[in-house]
Amino acid sequence: MSRPADIRFHETDLEGLADRAGRVAVIVTPDGKLDQGARKVNSLTKKAVARLAESERFEKARVGDVLTLAWPAGMTAEAALVVKLPRRASVDEARRAGAELAKARGTGDLLVMLGSTGRGADLSLGLALRGYGFETHKSDPAEAPGPVDIMASKPEDLARAAAPMAAVAEGVFFTRDLVNEPANVLTTDDFAGRLAAMQEIGLEVEILEEADMEKLGMGALLAVGQGSVSPSKLVVMQWNGGGDEAPFALVGKGVVFDTGGISLKPAAGMEEMTMDMGGAGVVSGVMRTLALRKAKANVVGLVGLVENMPSGNATRPGDVVTSMKGDTIEVINTDAEGRMVLADVLWYAQDRFKPSGMIDLATLTGAMIIALGHENAGVFGNDDKLAQDFIKSAGAEGEGAWQLPMGQAYDDQLKSRIADMKNVGGRPAGSITAAQFLKRFVKDEVPWCHLDIAGVALQSKDTALAPKGATGWGVMALNRLIADRFES
Repeated sequence: MSRPADIRFHETDLEGLADRAGRVAVIVTPDGKLDQGARKVNSLTKKAVARLAESERFEKARVGDVLTLAWPAGMTAEAALVVKLPRRASVDEARRAGAELAKARGTGDLLVMLGSTGRGADLSLGLALRGYGFETHKSDPAEAPGPVDIMASKPEDLARAAAPMAAVAEGVFFTRDLVNEPANVLTTDDFAGRLAAMQEIGLEVEILEEADMEKLGMGALLAVGQGSVSPSKLVVMQWNGGGDEAPFALVGKGVVFDTGGISLKPAAGMEEMTMDMGGAGVVSGVMRTLALRKAKANVVGLVGLVENMPSGNATRPGDVVTSMKGDTIEVINTDAEGRMVLADVLWYAQDRFKPSGMIDLATLTGAMIIALGHENAGVFGNDDKLAQDFIKSAGAEGEGAWQLPMGQAYDDQLKSRIADMKNVGGRPAGSITAAQFLKRFVKDEVPWCHLDIAGVALQSKDTALAPKGATGWGVMALNRLIADRFES
């Protein structure tokens, strides 16, 4: 598993700075004022930092940018990294500065002279998140970066503030690894095994096999995976840190590869369907974070793991299957499989755990990308307060989310001639009708949100806190939502 860089916090100490190897980062405020570390480096380098701070190059740089002085005179360091950052930086500014440091640091050691600048914990989180790389399957992987030493006036306080953020970074890395893995590695068996291993950090993990789900009547979920040699599974992860309260439930779609089944997808771009387990990946990363930071909340994470393949045993368009709830579903399109998985897992979560609320996540519809691009996930639900609380949490963490409407007219598109419902409602408002399908499997008294993360789970270009590929979107937002809702 990928791990964030080793970040250590120390009392500010300028002794031996001239002989420091690797790279040394210092803070300069937007108005050109040098912090303690910057003043020391400035004196060692014959006022090179001050000249940079007075330059047009510095003036044009954005807050959070990092400017490099290569092989600075008077120091053995290979570079001095000048960070443009206010003393009272915002969360976004501090995290962006950390991310820019991660890009500029190379593979050697990094010393960050933080001084009295605030938001040091957020800077360290940005540094950790942007330092991610997925090199598992390369024969000549890039050299792992060395440790990071952050010098601060109150290192103990900073370490305490950064500890829960380090747990968040581990959860994000876990999600990114899962989403980036190819499907011949991340089979349903392998995925379930990785989750079972989290018992070592305190999670209770239970794996339901196909026979167990057959007894429960999960005909919708099982129909999706019946064409694959990989067995379908339901993994239940419990974190009980909040006393006797009913748990909050997180439900994830875990289609480890989606060919579309008999309704086969076009070949172009199908390789990206390794990410169709993104919802399950986020749920898994959140559960890891909660366990690592010993969250004072009760949360259950449930992920349905299947592979959607065409074969002589695959579900056909026109088949009718029966869900755990008892409702029958006419399968119009076997490529609308994620909602089938979620339908049974949502019902099981409510039937067994009686949750205080429930959020599901899925890379559910291409229509979501058409609607919101790659900037925002779609938010749907039966409870506006839960939806707005999540959107607020996502905004605080810099993760885009936008609420879309639901209603009876959309639900009517799911009417079937021969069953209780169809699994698709046609092209118009495809993301909304998918959410309406899921709502049929949510009890009225249970606050529920559906997050369609099709556009945000995987990016074709670098983002602020992640390189190209899996983003881990949602881990930070859900962790904050749980902290604010149950631990504040």
